[in-house]
Amino acid sequence: MDVFARSGAGSTRITAAALSPGPLAQVAQLVQPHLEEVERRIVQQVAAFDPEIEGYVTYAIGGRGKRLRPLLALLAGGATGKINSGHVDLAVIVELIHIATLVHDDIMDEAERRRGQPTMNARWGNSLSVLLGDCLFAHALNLSTNFENTDISRAIAVAAREICSGEMIQTQRRFDLKLQVEDYLRIVEKKTGSLFAAAAELAALISEADASMIETLKNFGVQVGTAYQIYDDCLDLAGNERVTGKTLGTDLRKGKFTLPVLIFLRSASEFERERCCQLVLEERMEEMTELLRIGATNGALNESIAAGSDLIREAQATLDGIALNSYADALFALGDALREMFDQLRV
Repeated sequence: MDVFARSGAGSTRITAAALSPGPLAQVAQLVQPHLEEVERRIVQQVAAFDPEIEGYVTYAIGGRGKRLRPLLALLAGGATGKINSGHVDLAVIVELIHIATLVHDDIMDEAERRRGQPTMNARWGNSLSVLLGDCLFAHALNLSTNFENTDISRAIAVAAREICSGEMIQTQRRFDLKLQVEDYLRIVEKKTGSLFAAAAELAALISEADASMIETLKNFGVQVGTAYQIYDDCLDLAGNERVTGKTLGTDLRKGKFTLPVLIFLRSASEFERERCCQLVLEERMEEMTELLRIGATNGALNESIAAGSDLIREAQATLDGIALNSYADALFALGDALREMFDQLRV
């Protein structure tokens, strides 16, 4: 039976419960051959670089992540037409941009592990890592110029700019107690939502979908991307390094006030705010996390998890207007899988 098949008539979609275990892996099954082609294409990109830096590029792309952005691009392509080589090209490009951002993020966060292995900066220092991230960005943008439709390469360049802008604004506002939830969401839409949005929107454009369909998938992408960043920010506080394979607690150590902290500060007493600031400055991460679990609003961490899950539901609701096929169902199931990941963080 098709894992994305509807039960009965109408628009009933697969539920989160049906996705366990390995919800993301099950969603990916529908486009697995295409994802494997994306992997082959990413590895092939190494040959485009000077032989003296091929080893660094190989290392950067070698730690396989969730490949969420390629998955979104492929599913959006299938939901709006037949998946073709253009969708695979798009998937490769958005993942290379994502990898470039991770290289730079690890430098800024002074992170030591990513995807179960030492980060680039931990192995070779910041200087080489900055330049490698730049190389990956530039190469991804160069690949985007191969599309005959210049609107695609232009949109990819704009997304790359938005990512960098979001990171700059977040860095500029480190340790800023005046930062509001609305400010945070604007930053997150730029640094994460923009690339998810480009993956979904441009996949529909490649399929030559109509304007309303393209806009629907763009909105779906930005909402799912924003929700996923909320998840990642909650994971940074509540996750387990052994399980995640990456350095956690970096946001607070660097003064990045993410949604749980902002929700806490919004309702905290003056005493709790002062204690929060003290714990952050003294890098007492375990105590700070506990404060976010049980403090103001009966748990800012759980409230953030609920907000992210609600955002995914809103994204799923936008899909009701698109044509019904297994790929559209898989997009809906992708949202269910992400909500299941949120649920695993609840305390």
